[in-house]
Amino acid sequence: MTTGLERLRELRAQGLLEKAYDQVPALLAEEDDPAGARTGAEGPAAGAGRLLAGLDPDAVLGHHPGTPVVTVAVTGQSTVGQVVAPLTGELARHGMLVRPVVGEYGTFLRDLTDPGSALRTAEPDLTLCLLDAETLFSQVPAVWRPEDVETAAAAALNRCAAMADAVPATLVLNTVPLPRTYSHQLVDHRSRARLGAVWREFNARLLRLTESAPRLVVIDLDPLIGAGGPVTDPRLARYAKVQLGAELLAAYAREVAHLARALRGRIRKCLVLDLDNTLWDGVLGDDGPDGIAAAGTLRGEAFGALQRCVKQLGSQGVLLAVSSKNDEGTVRETLRNHPDLLLREDDFVRINANWRPKDGNLADIARQLDIGTDALVFADDSPAERAQVRLGAPAAAVVPLDGEPALHVTRLLADGWFDTLSLTDEDRARTGEYHRQRERRALHENSGSHEEFLRALEVTVGLGPPRPHEFARVSQLTLRTNQFNLTGGGLAESEVAALADRPGRLLLAARSADRFGDNGLVGAVLGTIGDGVLRLDNMWLSCRVLGRGVEQACLALLLEHARHDRGLSAVTGRYTPTARNGRVRDLYPSCGFAPSSAPAGPGGAVEFHHDLARVPVVPAHVRITETLGRRPADESR
Repeated sequence: MTTGLERLRELRAQGLLEKAYDQVPALLAEEDDPAGARTGAEGPAAGAGRLLAGLDPDAVLGHHPGTPVVTVAVTGQSTVGQVVAPLTGELARHGMLVRPVVGEYGTFLRDLTDPGSALRTAEPDLTLCLLDAETLFSQVPAVWRPEDVETAAAAALNRCAAMADAVPATLVLNTVPLPRTYSHQLVDHRSRARLGAVWREFNARLLRLTESAPRLVVIDLDPLIGAGGPVTDPRLARYAKVQLGAELLAAYAREVAHLARALRGRIRKCLVLDLDNTLWDGVLGDDGPDGIAAAGTLRGEAFGALQRCVKQLGSQGVLLAVSSKNDEGTVRETLRNHPDLLLREDDFVRINANWRPKDGNLADIARQLDIGTDALVFADDSPAERAQVRLGAPAAAVVPLDGEPALHVTRLLADGWFDTLSLTDEDRARTGEYHRQRERRALHENSGSHEEFLRALEVTVGLGPPRPHEFARVSQLTLRTNQFNLTGGGLAESEVAALADRPGRLLLAARSADRFGDNGLVGAVLGTIGDGVLRLDNMWLSCRVLGRGVEQACLALLLEHARHDRGLSAVTGRYTPTARNGRVRDLYPSCGFAPSSAPAGPGGAVEFHHDLARVPVVPAHVRITETLGRRPADESR
């Protein structure tokens, strides 16, 4: 049977890699262990990266214009070009295309701080500065003591802080491993202990820089070293100045790819789990509740560890669902009462236990949660079920959980499907919010009409500037929202912070609640004011609140603000169709905007215009709690 890498070699030999680039994620997904359970090998992504090296990004985009391109600048203390191949493969695994810009040896300070450097002028999406032991030891005398390293560490930390301030986009640094070839140059154990403390304090302070530098990400190499092979190859370190080994660079590249995916808003939202021999040991239908285990036996303990991991993911906003070929009643009873189980019925926002094909079950779960199948991660022990899902629901990520159950946690976490830049209060409350969605659906089903449902829902809307602690949530919303996203794209947290106080720009956050609870920050508006006109650059709204009048209320408040508070003559907006935002095509016309008579712009963009002669009113069922910074005690409209 031809493997994914073998098929890539065939495509390269035929000169078809650019044309077939959209097949690469599926080909790499066919590898038995695409990312994580193996040790002692750099993995297939690095091999794929070498095969994909030399691809013409423009040729790929000519065949596949929607492919996300990530420009990555790479520099560092030592030779760093070896990271490009695994990074190319890792981004390809996630359907992205890399444009690498590699700095020259020994020029990392100039690369990062000189606005005219090649790395800065490339305007990268990500800037990687690989740090290694030479970052510190190049600054100590030939005969040194731990105190000399401490002085060098303080200076290096100051340089890192300066680089974080200087680089305009996301800068990625890393913690620095301490090589034995340096620590054991100290012959007494007390000095070695002092050096170890100095080194760890440097790494800890480096990690803490992220608390005050919003554009900085620091990748901690310690967990990667613990899971893999040696930090370096002494021969490459001496002769080629390559201080980080191939296996470590491959693991590092994997982490960077997860970061790039998060920056593009390509974050998965829901983990869909099989049950039998996946979440517990045994087959419920054959063995009965007493015959399954997630504790108390050698294999059962491994399944218990997976449940603890899944529970931890769920506590951080990852939605949990079940797709299992079982009787639903038996599954629910087992989840409620089995003494071994840490995960219970209420931990799951959807339980599909039936005998239907699992690709259809995944589509149903996505539909019920109002998300796309590209937001799902499916974990199952059956190769046949995984193959069916890859065929019938190709946008879903698939995690193999067969074989040794002790590796299940490693495999589940290997691809960082749920990695995000920061976590918000809304994330942590997400599972409870989806349970409240069920209550809303029940209210809807028992109402005589949609209008009666809306009146009974008691919707409130507030629209005002985002508070500083909400910048991360605004960024997350813009990056993750695909359905109500009028022009595509999103904002990094640093962009949100910059726009919040920029003259001539209008950045607003929408907050909503109803009788079932607080929905939190659910929307954002970005506009530009000039020449007497407010131009709406984009609007985003969480799919959780669509169809409740929130969007109409926000636009009515904006138009009223433009006419009465700002004295503007018009408001304009643009709708650019994407693969997912078709449901908001008619938003502007529904609120009194007239389409432009000019031909459609790039990407089919349509311009709209409102003359403010007659502004729409807020829907009668919506109560306004805040409007552009003013918070009335009880303002009904």
